[in-house]
Amino acid sequence: MTRTRRIALALILLSGVLPVIWGFFPERPIPGGMLDFKGVYYGERCLLQHSDPYQEGEPLRVYQAEGHPLRPAEEGLRQNLTWYIYLPTAFLFIAPFAMLQWGPAHLLWMILMSISLMLAAFLMWEFGADYAPVISGGLVCLVLANSEMVLATGNPAGIVVGLCAAAVWCFLKERFMPAGILCLAVSLAIKPHVAGPVWLYFLLAGGVYRKRALQTLVVTVALAVPSIVWVSHVAPRWTGELHYNLLAVSEPGRNSDPGPANPVYVSGPSMIIDLQSAISIFRDDPRIYNPVSYLVCGALLLVWSVFTLRSQFSPRRAWLALAAVVPLTMLATYHRPYDAKLLLLTVPACAMLWAGGGLIARLALLFNTAGLVLTSDIPLTVLMILAKSLHISTDRLPGQLITDVLMRPTPLILLAMSVFYLWVYVRSRPSVTEPLYSRQ
Repeated sequence: MTRTRRIALALILLSGVLPVIWGFFPERPIPGGMLDFKGVYYGERCLLQHSDPYQEGEPLRVYQAEGHPLRPAEEGLRQNLTWYIYLPTAFLFIAPFAMLQWGPAHLLWMILMSISLMLAAFLMWEFGADYAPVISGGLVCLVLANSEMVLATGNPAGIVVGLCAAAVWCFLKERFMPAGILCLAVSLAIKPHVAGPVWLYFLLAGGVYRKRALQTLVVTVALAVPSIVWVSHVAPRWTGELHYNLLAVSEPGRNSDPGPANPVYVSGPSMIIDLQSAISIFRDDPRIYNPVSYLVCGALLLVWSVFTLRSQFSPRRAWLALAAVVPLTMLATYHRPYDAKLLLLTVPACAMLWAGGGLIARLALLFNTAGLVLTSDIPLTVLMILAKSLHISTDRLPGQLITDVLMRPTPLILLAMSVFYLWVYVRSRPSVTEPLYSRQ
């Protein structure tokens, strides 16, 4: 290992320790600390007590019955415990934690999240370090050093991202295939809207990778069926209740409302980053911003899918494809910045383009850095503080544009990032199997 690699690895380890300190120890006194894990934990506790977790307010009842008062400042936690919104496929993996008391359960969960994020960062740095170890290390450190919120809230995205990265590493390295299939299957079962684009790429890539994707699907179904049967036995009306819960949390002013009526999640490290949140500034109407978002993202995804089906596989082209689709899927459906830790999968593509030099290299670094910064906890916190001092009217187009750029820039940069990588991906010739750019 060269001196540069040793320094980069040391910085990665240091960057991984910082969010553990900031996210692990302060979470207890923070109102609503571990609120996302509390949502899945007490939903699972409902199921273990043969109670319907999808019934409105049932997880909250269990939470309070176990001696936890709900403070007025914990509005976000109240909503998480009132409407359970995870698919039944996640229950099988949360059950071991829900069988434990809250103390050891949440500590083990946080340890697992920390290890998972560190693993994802290291594996993606290893790929990128062959081309640009310093650039790869800097980008990875930027993500790790801004992972406080995912640890403090306990969102399952912290584990899903690590599982996805491990699966990609196994598939592209052609090593430990059963482990890679299992990792991707578990991530799909817990958060399919996060892991879905990774699975979709391997399905469309063809050859042995399509085989891996289909094997993953089989394992996912095998893991999901027991959970669905279990939930259906305890909560036979769970499909309708889940649909109602999803609508309830998205109502104006609730914590999943992408519009400006949401008083809590309009900016900062808990903001909603899908394209709907940017379009809603111009017209706060789901009948407008949902179709427009689906049209824009659907058109780009169609181009990406067609090219992936027609192009010949190469590892470099695989990284370009993932770098294009990961930010795109953050825009199409409901996501928050902690889901965007999956942007770690774009680091190898940026490193490879940087090694090629020229304008494309500089643009790749620019878009990657901007995308990672504007999905990072500390920059978004600073942006939220600055935004509070601004009083911009959104009645007219100039004010709406300024509000989007200053208060909700994340969807815009993710869209630009996706378009850039899609452009580079499509420019590569499908018949070329050699690396797109030579190493330095």
